Amino acid sequence: MRTLRALRETPEKRETLKNGYVSDVEMKNDSNNLWRLWLLILVLAMTGIFINWRETAGEFPAPRQNLNSFPAQIGLWKKFGEDLHFSAEIESILRADDYLMRDYVFDNGKTANVYIGYYASQKSGATYHSPRNCLPGAGWTMTSPNVTEITTPTGRNFTVNRYIVENNKAKYLMLYWYQGRGRIVANEYVDKLSTIYDSVRLRRSDGSLVRIITIIGDSEAEAIKSAADLAVNLEGNLSAFVPD
Repeated sequence: MRTLRALRETPEKRETLKNGYVSDVEMKNDSNNLWRLWLLILVLAMTGIFINWRETAGEFPAPRQNLNSFPAQIGLWKKFGEDLHFSAEIESILRADDYLMRDYVFDNGKTANVYIGYYASQKSGATYHSPRNCLPGAGWTMTSPNVTEITTPTGRNFTVNRYIVENNKAKYLMLYWYQGRGRIVANEYVDKLSTIYDSVRLRRSDGSLVRIITIIGDSEAEAIKSAADLAVNLEGNLSAFVPD
């Protein structure tokens, strides 16, 4: 009798336990989902508060000197003539906070043009204009893209872009790089990523484009050597004007 009764009662009890077990799981899942939802809302809210604070707090670019006081002599290179200036129209396109465009002459008579465009902040859209975009638009042709490794007397190594540029049948050598916040970068995309990283880490997005153009003459190798020497002397004097 007990065996028959047990056999009759067992399926009903199992069904009851099964239903009860399923309900417990559903309640736990609902609780977990609700907890995740509130966590997501909290994370989004904190992210919004952080971004708003960053925008309100602004940036803290390091103190610097104006580029018009950049040394008239760097190494064996001396200032040649008066500093040059863009038209108001071009300045409004460049949107640099400070810039220097100056000719230098070496002791052997070799001349080179230097441009340094400084931007105190790149958050609002004002940023470097890559020579790869600007020069062709101004009628220059650019060929032989390459890089040059520069070594300073202190042992610092950095890489710069190198091009042959031509205008009105004259052929020049151009070196350029991006410098700021202790970095010297040749690749503009790497520089943009570094700027984003530093804007979060240092609350700074200041930096500069540095460009050297010199006529090639009889020897491209000599032009590279000459421009590289000028690059070394520029880098060694820039930190007061383009803060590390």
